[in-house]
Amino acid sequence: MHGAARVEDFITGLRERISLAQGLVPTIVPFRGLGTQEKIRVLARVLYTDRDPRTRAQRKSIRGWRSFTSVCARNIDVTIRIGTETFVVTSDRGGVIDTELSVSLTPGWHSIDMRAGDESEWMCAEVLVVGTDTAVGIVSDVDDTVMVTALPRLFLAAWNTFVLDEHARRPVPGMAVLYNTIRAEYPDAPVVYLSTGPWNIAPTLERFLSRQMYPKGPFLLTDWGPTPDRLFRSGREHKVSSLERLARDFPGIKWILVGDDGQHDETLYGDFAQKHRDKVAAVAIRQLSTPEAVLAGAPTAHPVPVNDVVWVRGHNGAELAAGFVDGGILPADPQR
Repeated sequence: MHGAARVEDFITGLRERISLAQGLVPTIVPFRGLGTQEKIRVLARVLYTDRDPRTRAQRKSIRGWRSFTSVCARNIDVTIRIGTETFVVTSDRGGVIDTELSVSLTPGWHSIDMRAGDESEWMCAEVLVVGTDTAVGIVSDVDDTVMVTALPRLFLAAWNTFVLDEHARRPVPGMAVLYNTIRAEYPDAPVVYLSTGPWNIAPTLERFLSRQMYPKGPFLLTDWGPTPDRLFRSGREHKVSSLERLARDFPGIKWILVGDDGQHDETLYGDFAQKHRDKVAAVAIRQLSTPEAVLAGAPTAHPVPVNDVVWVRGHNGAELAAGFVDGGILPADPQR
């Protein structure tokens, strides 16, 4: 294991012992899952929290930095109840539950129950089951695609992530309308939010997207900190592997891939479209402003669009929607 990961594990172990000495208990933080009618992917994180739910509610904060001070609960058995079936899984070294379970469910949203250990309360999580006849889905980046985070600007990015009140974050103009328009045209389309951000910020993202009226959907995020084999996690590898898994798990879906031109989304989506021509319906790239692009070091060369894949660029949701209309993804008359 990488030296940085060993140091992190030592510090986490020390914080776990302090948490247990303070009487804290492992508690589930559920995330939305995704799956087919035969198997589902369950996502959650296990953290040490106060036994009293009222105390936990009083300590709840929407300041970003508090998301990174929580103590993860490693190697904790988690019981999952889905209807009459029960499963037991174990949290990983970051307290994350990311497991695939074989279970038969009908298409649509389902509620499942999860509990860490024997002392904590049961928590409810949502899972979206995608039907076999679903033909279109949406994969969306988050930073600077649906939410203005100014990630290319290092210090402002740190301010936005660790300090800024979530209510002060700004949505990218027109993107929520665009996604809801696509959902109106393709009602069964799942919306998956794929980001290189850590699981720590998932609750904040969920509240932000809900408040801005974005369609409900699962997040595919990453763990925070060193990995067993490297000092920093690879955001690029995370996105590539997540796209490949979506292509494998949902072979009948053609994806509408939405990102921005500041973090190599365009290249990643282009490579994916070249490899899986039959699994991409369209690529939409939100163009950063000139100052943002310069600070981001955005690539000046763009991938060659793939035949039969609609490829649009624009500065906001309205411009991207116009490109989708021209490409036949959306109707010219949304009321038809």
